[in-house]
Amino acid sequence: MVSERSVAIVVLAAGGSRRLGTQKQLLPFRGRTLLRHAAEVAAEAASAAAAGDGVDDPAVVAAARGRVVVVLGADAERMRAELQGLPVEVAVNADWANGLSSSVRAGLDAAGDAGGVLFVAADQPFVTADLLRRVVAAFRAGAPIVACAYAGTLGVPALFDRTLFSELASLEGDAGAKRVIERHRDVVRVVAFERGAADVDSPDDVDPLR
Repeated sequence: MVSERSVAIVVLAAGGSRRLGTQKQLLPFRGRTLLRHAAEVAAEAASAAAAGDGVDDPAVVAAARGRVVVVLGADAERMRAELQGLPVEVAVNADWANGLSSSVRAGLDAAGDAGGVLFVAADQPFVTADLLRRVVAAFRAGAPIVACAYAGTLGVPALFDRTLFSELASLEGDAGAKRVIERHRDVVRVVAFERGAADVDSPDDVDPLR
């Protein structure tokens, strides 16, 4: 049964980091790896997602809290070890080399009957639980798409209503959620995220993490 209130947070962490030359997910950041940091932030946001709703019914709170899914691909078992002890589920994308779209589909499959999916990139170190909660709040206020604004563009973290899942699943190659955001710009609710442009794609991006 689909719960319109439920949101699954999907952390995209399947890539092989070809441009960087080493697995970006395992780079150190604030005493942990980027992957564990992203998973911890997502879990914190999910655990508090219903806190501001004033809801006492445990079943309703559980639905509002949703789930956290981490999509792994390259070197999956090594990555899985970084998630030990966290309240997250792992979805392994065997087709990760075919591009980002394959991880989007893996995340949607793992999200099950969620009413919405919030995609988070593991290589955006300055994502916070508060930011993710604001995105979820905008979604629950009625927006079919909520996207973060930074560096003159809109992108992830971004949350999509279930009515858009089939469109997301039809993406191909390295096309990601941003493609769907651009198609539906007129209905997108925007959340400011000034540090969202900071990600890790090349060796030049590593020093700022330290």
